[in-house]
Amino acid sequence: MNIRSRGIGIRLPLAALSGLLAGLLALAVAELVSAAVRPESGPVIAVGGAAIDRTPPALKDWAIRHFGTNDKLVLQLGILAVLALLALALGVLALCFRRAGAAGVLLFGIVGALAATSRPDSSSAADALPSVVGSLAGAVLLYVLVGRLTAPVHSMAGPGGGAVGPDGAVAGQSPAPGQPDGWDRRGFVVAASAAAAASVGAGLLGRSLNGSRGQGAVASRGRVVIPPPASAARPVPTGAVLHTPGISPFVTPITDFYRVDTALVIPKVDATQWRMRIHGKGVSRPLTLSFQELLGRPLIERDITLACVSNEVGGPYVGNARWIGVPLAGLLKEAGVRPPSRGGPADQLVARSVDGMTIGTPVEDIMDGRDAMLAVGMNGEPLPFVHGFPVRMVVPGLYGYVSACKWLQDLELTTFDAYDSYWVKRSWAKKAPIKTESRIDTPKPFARPKAGTVMIAGVAWAQHRGIDRVEVRVDDGAWTRADLAAADTSDTWRQWSLPWKATPGGHTLTVRATDRTGRTQTEERTPTIPDGASGWHSVVITVD
Repeated sequence: MNIRSRGIGIRLPLAALSGLLAGLLALAVAELVSAAVRPESGPVIAVGGAAIDRTPPALKDWAIRHFGTNDKLVLQLGILAVLALLALALGVLALCFRRAGAAGVLLFGIVGALAATSRPDSSSAADALPSVVGSLAGAVLLYVLVGRLTAPVHSMAGPGGGAVGPDGAVAGQSPAPGQPDGWDRRGFVVAASAAAAASVGAGLLGRSLNGSRGQGAVASRGRVVIPPPASAARPVPTGAVLHTPGISPFVTPITDFYRVDTALVIPKVDATQWRMRIHGKGVSRPLTLSFQELLGRPLIERDITLACVSNEVGGPYVGNARWIGVPLAGLLKEAGVRPPSRGGPADQLVARSVDGMTIGTPVEDIMDGRDAMLAVGMNGEPLPFVHGFPVRMVVPGLYGYVSACKWLQDLELTTFDAYDSYWVKRSWAKKAPIKTESRIDTPKPFARPKAGTVMIAGVAWAQHRGIDRVEVRVDDGAWTRADLAAADTSDTWRQWSLPWKATPGGHTLTVRATDRTGRTQTEERTPTIPDGASGWHSVVITVD
């Protein structure tokens, strides 16, 4: 092997490493700069948010179905993996075309800047700074490191005018001792080590500063004392809670309550600084409320089951909690709003979150007497940050994407013809009442219970209509009526159970529910798009 080929062989992986170090420094510097702007302006968060905005609904549902609440982590890891591969490629490119490689790093900074400033929650060009400054740092580092790989050890011409070859060696000469391939090994190691240390330091400092930005919000939540409700939730009736092993608890613990949203960074809003505005079409008396003013109003407390439109048949994205908040219909009436059935000009209430999310809710549904509220508490404590602290919407009977705006900051009255909210723009239905559904919680799919009495149990829901009957079928047999737990309200799910004399062999268990309007859950399987999945839930088991 000649000196030239040996030099390229050694320098190629080092050039790739240079690209990786440049990418690492770019992200670390961007993290540090984002602490001075806002955490959401960081390139990974901005690009991830832009990716979510442009993800086809079917792909979004696939991600939720396969990764659950870890879908955002998977997305961020995927972005980092792609950036790492591109950084490696830019490093190799820079070995042959030094300026082109550095320019490639700058190009990705531009992409990050455009993503950050195009986000719906962006209000300033300063959101571009983290990506721009980070990419500049990365481009300079790549240029410097590759320079160490291509820098000749000898003078540009040897004795007698020998020319410098592309591998850094002078024609007709051997590399100097300690520099076997004609490049500045010591300089490269020093620069690469310093860059790695700077990246780690900048990244940790940026992460720490970004974390400290939310301390005021955390402290404000810790000081919240929710007053006793003027209208307390009635006690859960005796017999409403079954103690069958494996069944979903009647009240879902906060730690187990599903979370489906687009926020890659959980907004942390200081309750002392929070304000909410009610304005728009048909509003004769606009309102602006602080958190303390909201708490000073009469509160209601209700048990309400929420469901996500992305919940597949038999899926986990449904939960029941005890909510406390201010009746939303009363606030709208105070602002002069009338429902369409009484001549009001607005038929849609658009809720806006601090992260730019928009959710449109039918005004008629909010004002028809159901317990729609601006919730401030959940299961006896102030809302957790992941569930919308300080204030979120809760409207019984509607899927969350048209009713359950978290981190609420603005309510605008408009019409469905005049404005399409975030999910409607992405092919979901404008109006989406929750469908009658039921689920088998136990036995689990592919379980192997022993022959004898096996308890089949689960939950059924038809919010704002209530569950009247649940039936279970074994294989292709007749439908058997299950035992229903006592009903709490029409806005909560209902537990059910059925003792079954199981015989050895494979069996398919199927469930269906009928709501209090007399409508039985349809067998027809439909996807979640555009207004929620339908179909009977079945599990296959083997009895030993």
